[in-house]
Amino acid sequence: MAALRGLLARPLASYYLLLSSAGLLLLIGLTMVFSATSVRDFAQDGDASASLTKQTVFAVIGIVAFWACQRLPARTFRAVSRPILGVAVVLLLILNLLVALDALFRVRSIGPLKAQLLWLYLGPVSVQPVEVAKFALVLWGAHVLARKGAALGWWKELATPLFPVVGLLFVLVGYNDLGSMLCLLALVIGMLWAAGVRLQVFAVLSTVGLAGVGLLVAAASLGAGSGSRDAENYRLTRLTSFLDPPDPKACFQEQLEGCYQLVQARYAVQHGGWFGVGLGKSALKWNWLPEAHNDFIFAIIAEELGVVGCTVVLVLFAVLAYSGLRIARRVEDPFRRLAAAGVTAWLVGQAVINIGGVTGLLPLTGVPLPFISDGGSALVVTLAAVGMLASFARAEPDAARALHARPPARWVRLVWAPLPPLPGRRRRPASPGEDRGSVPRSRTRRSDDRAAARDARPGRTRIGAASERRR
Repeated sequence: MAALRGLLARPLASYYLLLSSAGLLLLIGLTMVFSATSVRDFAQDGDASASLTKQTVFAVIGIVAFWACQRLPARTFRAVSRPILGVAVVLLLILNLLVALDALFRVRSIGPLKAQLLWLYLGPVSVQPVEVAKFALVLWGAHVLARKGAALGWWKELATPLFPVVGLLFVLVGYNDLGSMLCLLALVIGMLWAAGVRLQVFAVLSTVGLAGVGLLVAAASLGAGSGSRDAENYRLTRLTSFLDPPDPKACFQEQLEGCYQLVQARYAVQHGGWFGVGLGKSALKWNWLPEAHNDFIFAIIAEELGVVGCTVVLVLFAVLAYSGLRIARRVEDPFRRLAAAGVTAWLVGQAVINIGGVTGLLPLTGVPLPFISDGGSALVVTLAAVGMLASFARAEPDAARALHARPPARWVRLVWAPLPPLPGRRRRPASPGEDRGSVPRSRTRRSDDRAAARDARPGRTRIGAASERRR
């Protein structure tokens, strides 16, 4: 423990913990994507590494985004917060418009634009607008909360403009993707908690959030998400299956809705045992477990690597959470503190929602596992957010002083990251001028230029040396 405390006391401990945990999670993700998709890809196209190649390309793009965000100062993130939020809102509006046109009038595309549930396609390029919205809400929300400062104790300061924008994003995201809306909710709660908002605000937010989730669950009967007017409400079915899980035999024999994926995921966890069946030897990935490469990739980890592999993944996410909260606690800038808390709540909250849904500890919502699930835009945005965290870790006061005391070589600073700014120094109070003294005019000056006592009588003198008077 003493050695561990010594390592954590190093100035750049937050930076290296963040890089090591995120890097190992990315490496595990690439490995498991190949394991979960190799059979399907070989059966369809004859190329077992097709999905791995695509995911590796997005990983390289994400590493470039990480490198770029690591080099940016905090003022740049604050400056681009509004444009990125505007782009996210526009993309969400276009996505929802195309989904509505497809559902109502069977209009599947407008020119090169085409939408498919959560993805927006522009020719061969696809993007998930919700991933851009998560990063945009972190930047813009941290900027707004940091600018308001102590005024956050007033309701009207939270009501304008934070709550209307957050409510708009919740509606635009939650109509198609309830799980991502819950991730946004965790993000907002993390930032408000770091800002020191009163507990009454969290109580009101919890009430409004539960009411909103209930409305979005009911909206699935009207076609929200992947639902339709003629089908059963799949969101309500998932909730009831969590509250009252059906018997696995009845699930398969009666072909009940909303329980097949969950039962197969539990079979995968049971099949893995303590040490797993071996990397690449999963049986349920042979088209038995839907979305095994994406939302349910944790079940494949449990089957192939067992409890030991799942524990490694959970420990890495715990280290990531510790690193993010440590950065939020140590940085001096309010924007950095709030943005670090928001990113940490977003990534860890999404991981908890995914793993809880796969293992049956939470209702199934269908969100990807950060760093590990197959998905290009999600991986790029996640690595960009981690790059911003790395920039903040280097700006910790102790880290900044250590880097300036022993700066790396010039080519390292040019290629990797520049030196962070030194922490601000407290200014010494300016000495008062001779024409305006620091004592009131009613207090007279003695000949030795020391102010007389406030209650001293005019004719009274003190006898004795200073040491005698102190005695």
